[in-house]
Amino acid sequence: MPRTTAGGQPWHSPLAILTALALRAVFRLALRQTEGPIGSIVQLLGLNLAVPDHTTLSRRTATLEVPRPSRPSAGMDGESEPLHLLVDSTGLKLCGAGEWLIEKHGTHARRSWRKLHIGLDAETGRIVAAALTTKDVDDAAQVGPLLDQSTGEVASFIADGAYDQTSTDHSVAERHPNAAVIVPPRATAVPSDTAATDPTQRDRHLQCIAEHGRMGWQKRSGDNTRARAEAAIARWKQVIGDGLRSRTDERRATEVKVAAHALNRMLALGHPISVRIA
Repeated sequence: MPRTTAGGQPWHSPLAILTALALRAVFRLALRQTEGPIGSIVQLLGLNLAVPDHTTLSRRTATLEVPRPSRPSAGMDGESEPLHLLVDSTGLKLCGAGEWLIEKHGTHARRSWRKLHIGLDAETGRIVAAALTTKDVDDAAQVGPLLDQSTGEVASFIADGAYDQTSTDHSVAERHPNAAVIVPPRATAVPSDTAATDPTQRDRHLQCIAEHGRMGWQKRSGDNTRARAEAAIARWKQVIGDGLRSRTDERRATEVKVAAHALNRMLALGHPISVRIA
């Protein structure tokens, strides 16, 4: 849609930019390469629309508002069930000059990378929270930001041993006092001083491990569902890739949100819609 002012350029809706960036993420395209598939789709649909060029896509990536995932309603009251949040993290490489340049000049450059933190809905498998940080940021420091992105009540917070820290319990309790914190204690963990009189959730986990073993605790606590978060990260790297293509941090943050949006969309299309008839 053209502007009416002098020197105006075609204006593209946020949905058009989001669609183009989602295709770019799934097919691992450069910005220039993204123009071709978008133009072909517009032509096949018989539409007379301007295709956003690579410069527009790069500029709009910095300010694009990606829709936050909403949880489906359940029950007669229309309210969603409490969320069981699975959290995990992984590393993503920053794409640079390429491997051929290192091989050509015989240099050995250390790869730079960022850390991706995701929060997963254990029931639906959808990514409900995502954050991108530098590699030196502690995993437990992102518990609060991930919980802030999650909508609705959180019934449980499930993560691996890297989140076995006091700050994790405080972040969850501050936002969702009734939520269960299911994090495997370290092998050297010891009960707190108040374990006998006022045991914490971690104290109860240690007691269950002492009585039933670590495998028994995993089954009783629900820690086994943590494998779904690991599967989500594997799906991310298989579909989206293990690197980031943007050059600035604000564009990388949008790139991560677009990738999560695309994966959620693919997951929704692949799941059957079940309706109870009796």
